[in-house]
Amino acid sequence: MDAIFRRVSKFVRQSLDRRWRDALEETSPAFGLADLIHHCWRSLGKIRLFLVSNRELSERVDGRPAGELEGKPVTYSVWDLRRLHRAAADPEPEAIEVDLVKDFGGPLPILPAQQLDGDHESYLAAVPGPVLSEIYDRWGARLLEQNVRVFLQARSKVNRGIRDTLAHEPEMFFAYNNGITATAESVEIRNDGKRQLLCGLRNFQIVNGGQTTASIHSATRKKVDISQTFVQMKLSVVNADRAVKLVPKISEYANSQNRVAASDFFSNHPFHVRVEGFSRRIYAPSPDGTFQQSKWFYERARGQYADARGGRTPAERKKFDIEYPRGQRFTKTDLAKFLGVWEGLPHVVSLGAQKNFAAFAGRIGKAWNKNPDDFNEAWYREAIAKALVFKATERIVSAQPWYQGGFRANIVAYAIARISHHVEKTKRAVDFEAIWRRQAPGPMLRETIAVVAERVHDVLVEPPEGMRNVTEWAKKQACWSQAEAIRIEWPTGLINELLSAEARQDAAKSARVDQRVLNGIEAQMAIVNAGGEFWANALAWGQEHGRLSPTEIGVLGVASNVPRKLPTEKQSLRVIRAFEKLQADGYREELPPLQD
Repeated sequence: MDAIFRRVSKFVRQSLDRRWRDALEETSPAFGLADLIHHCWRSLGKIRLFLVSNRELSERVDGRPAGELEGKPVTYSVWDLRRLHRAAADPEPEAIEVDLVKDFGGPLPILPAQQLDGDHESYLAAVPGPVLSEIYDRWGARLLEQNVRVFLQARSKVNRGIRDTLAHEPEMFFAYNNGITATAESVEIRNDGKRQLLCGLRNFQIVNGGQTTASIHSATRKKVDISQTFVQMKLSVVNADRAVKLVPKISEYANSQNRVAASDFFSNHPFHVRVEGFSRRIYAPSPDGTFQQSKWFYERARGQYADARGGRTPAERKKFDIEYPRGQRFTKTDLAKFLGVWEGLPHVVSLGAQKNFAAFAGRIGKAWNKNPDDFNEAWYREAIAKALVFKATERIVSAQPWYQGGFRANIVAYAIARISHHVEKTKRAVDFEAIWRRQAPGPMLRETIAVVAERVHDVLVEPPEGMRNVTEWAKKQACWSQAEAIRIEWPTGLINELLSAEARQDAAKSARVDQRVLNGIEAQMAIVNAGGEFWANALAWGQEHGRLSPTEIGVLGVASNVPRKLPTEKQSLRVIRAFEKLQADGYREELPPLQD
């Protein structure tokens, strides 16, 4: 490892030597890289060297000290076979391990802040600005995954104030700024005889103060001297099993500097995490005449798109824009709108983004609890197809000769809902998979949209006596009832772009099975990892306390024989559900994390 890193460091250093670069073959990849390093050198803030290997790093090697290369800080990272396997087997990101002693200049004095008989740990600390900046530089937006917002840039008044304080009065930052609120799953604290010192944190998250943190990091990149800057930190230690419940509450109650929308607080629900995962992984088909594939960017937390795009060089930003076009960015409130109209709720969508999202969150929460496997890749492709229809409808309405401006959002919502209602009555289904493949609605659906939009427009602009406001009329159930009842001359060719209801149900069933198989494999891995003795103890406790059904006793008995006998994927899911039931009834053991 040391020899390899020395060679890479030497290559970087030699790249700055013009005679050495000129001696390379111009068509070789080495020349291209050396030339790139030379031209970008002045703008580089840090050098990260990565070693990727199909061998295993010795467990005796726990890291390599950071250093400098021609005045630039250098860090080292090794992706060995074990780490690559872990990344492939577990879609969850690696834990954020902050070692203040080894990597960030030393421990921080910390003050306990909880009552002696409390059931959790809370602390206060003053974090030097450079340390907070370095931590953010290493993990970036991953520190803000439990935050309801990511960095909103310097557009708001508060964020401009942070920037100006750092630039002109850095020594007053502690006095002027509210600081950050953070959580960690565990902390390492030692006592030097006089005070307590914070040495390390596991799964560190900044749940309030993302704007403060990112602004400090941005100031560092702009060469602002923040050596005299300190940031107040309120730190709560939250166990992983309680994090899902407590962290959103800490985030909600702590956020006050920028206005927080109601939709922001639902962003950590597993539904949104799954949709975000689909959007970062699934490429949309290339439109006809192009070779470039792209993805739709789901902004689970407000500001994610700008943050992901902002910290890049112009060349990287251009590549990002190709992969995630701005027109293919959509938010939680957008998703609620795209789906709500197909559910026959145009009057709810017309209530506005936040009220519609609140209703959407309730529906999604119930559906998720009933069967999370319904939200699979096929569901995601259908959701994007609905987004494509919504955006196309906006353009179609704007182009109609009868459209004189105003109320477009209401016309779009009612037109799509009316089409959805008609298709359902005919016991057919829209072929969303075809829309996904084309990345556009078909010609007959577009023609239908134009016809239906004009008819619902007539309903919207003629509210009943005593009600003059069209947008208020659009929010009423009575308005939707009237739109449902209007007669429409449906284009005869529309049926050619529809599916039978049976074909749609078969496709949905197949997608659920695919998602269930994936979940079953994950459950099977967890059971094997825990071992037979673990499940035997759980079985014994459940029988002793009378908490298990005969079926549950049977599947836990199978799990107790691991590795001699392996439960099926279906049995594995039942084992996990039985174990969760025991935990709810008071069983205190925790499922071990998956090993490397």
